[in-house]
Amino acid sequence: MTEDQRETLPEPLATGPLDVRLLALEQVPEETTFDDAPITYSLVALWHGERLLLVLERKRGTWELPGGGIDPGETPRVAAARELREEAGQLIAPEALRFVGFAKTAFGDRPMAYGAVYEAETAAPQPFAPNEEIEAIHWWSGEPTLPGGSLQTVDTYLGERSRAPGPARP
Repeated sequence: MTEDQRETLPEPLATGPLDVRLLALEQVPEETTFDDAPITYSLVALWHGERLLLVLERKRGTWELPGGGIDPGETPRVAAARELREEAGQLIAPEALRFVGFAKTAFGDRPMAYGAVYEAETAAPQPFAPNEEIEAIHWWSGEPTLPGGSLQTVDTYLGERSRAPGPARP
């Protein structure tokens, strides 16, 4: 993204480490598509009581919501459930996820993108084993810092907003 393109972006709702900027949280139907940027990723705000699941991403060194890229032929909802399982070992069926909206984000020098944001609750968190991508998980209760990495404040903002009124549950 050029400096001229950056100057034309709206004031972000939240900013975070690694030059991540949340430009909007579009609370529109899940089937929505956008003309200005593609939908390229999905995130899950998984709650256990009042605590939000965060994962420590090894390469970025940041505590984030579980999530990632949408594979070819995969829906954002299925991608969200798959990423939650792969990254954090938490098993939530795609149909149990509540669609929150689309995060419109700008990432440093990469093009703008949209990410589908989902929310779910778990009464019984599953055990976690570190993997190639994720070093640790943490059930976050609002601490301003966590050991081992930076807090991705864009993701914590989205997690907190996932509990706000939004589109109806499927």
